[in-house]
Amino acid sequence: MITIRPFRDEDAQTLSAIYRRAVQELGPKKYGSEQVAVWAGLEPSPARFTEIMNDGRCGLVAVDDSDQVVAFGDFERDGHIGFLYASPDVAGTGVVATLYAALEAKAKSQDVGKLYSEASELAKSFLLKQGFTVVERRDFEVNGVPIHNFAVEKRLRAPR
Repeated sequence: MITIRPFRDEDAQTLSAIYRRAVQELGPKKYGSEQVAVWAGLEPSPARFTEIMNDGRCGLVAVDDSDQVVAFGDFERDGHIGFLYASPDVAGTGVVATLYAALEAKAKSQDVGKLYSEASELAKSFLLKQGFTVVERRDFEVNGVPIHNFAVEKRLRAPR
C-alpha cells in the first residue's frame, strides 16, 4: 500500500537516489546516452534536496508499507512543479498518479491558480493524461549537449 506524506529531511538521500535511477534507467527510453548523462549530472545532492524541499514549497513523497520513499514531487507557491520522479521499480504502477493527485489537491487547497513545469519526454505523456497542455517545446544545451523538454501547464481555477 502506498501512503503520501510530507517530505522529511531524512528522505533527502533517497530522493537523490530515485532521481539518479529514474534518469539513468528510464531516460534512455526517450533520450540519447549523452543527454541522459548531462541530465543525470544535474542531480541535486542530499543536502541540496533538504534545502530545496524546505524553502517554502510543498514537497510530498510516496512511501511503501516500510515507509520507504518510492516517488517524490513538489510545487512552489506559484504552482511550479520542480520535481516529479519515481523509482523505476514503481514506474507505471499508479504510484505517480496517486502522488500527483495529492499534489494537485494540496495546490487547490492553497488556491494555486495553475500548475506548470518543464517536463521531460517521459513526464510529458504522464502530465498530458492529468489534464496538462503543452505550451511549447524547449530546446537548449546542458554542458554543450543539446536536449529538450516541454513547458506544460494546467489551470486549476479561472484567472482572476
